[in-house]
Amino acid sequence: MSWDADSSDEELMLSYRDGDAGAFDVLYRRHKGGLYRYLVRQCRDSAVAEELFQDVWMNLIRARRRYTVAAKFTTYLYRLAHNRLIDHYRKHAHAAAASFDDGDGEELASLPDGREPPPDAALDTRRQAQRLLALIAELPEVQREAFLLQQEGGMSVEEIAQATGVTRETAKSRLRYAMAKLRQGMNQWR
Repeated sequence: MSWDADSSDEELMLSYRDGDAGAFDVLYRRHKGGLYRYLVRQCRDSAVAEELFQDVWMNLIRARRRYTVAAKFTTYLYRLAHNRLIDHYRKHAHAAAASFDDGDGEELASLPDGREPPPDAALDTRRQAQRLLALIAELPEVQREAFLLQQEGGMSVEEIAQATGVTRETAKSRLRYAMAKLRQGMNQWR
């Protein structure tokens, strides 16, 4: 079947569940960048993020036959990612998280997100992006997760709450604190 930009993620996942592999390809193309950025910014190690990224997609493939539309597809996908991160953290609780500061952030900065800055603003934008990435890395884990789910996953407060298994108010609070810390950090930098 032919899929276009108007096809919802939920329609695509239902078609994939019913055997249409092409629907999976469209879902993967739509969400691979955001999901990878979410994972790498959460665990701050590109090798680990790549492994988790593959695991999330494999979990989605394994669970496709049980898929029903209970929420937005992105909520479902990022819930799988959240659960995989939790499993990873539990398994490696004794190991220290790798620092994002071991490079200059070029790997993340080079990931496409569909927006191109004007050429004359590229240097300033790159510096701001590096500062923002550093501030994101400094956020407490639960605040960083809420922020990344909103920004990378395009999720609402309600969807963040569903994906992370907390109440709406808790998700809203985490997001509010994260935004306040990021704003403060960016304002101090200027």
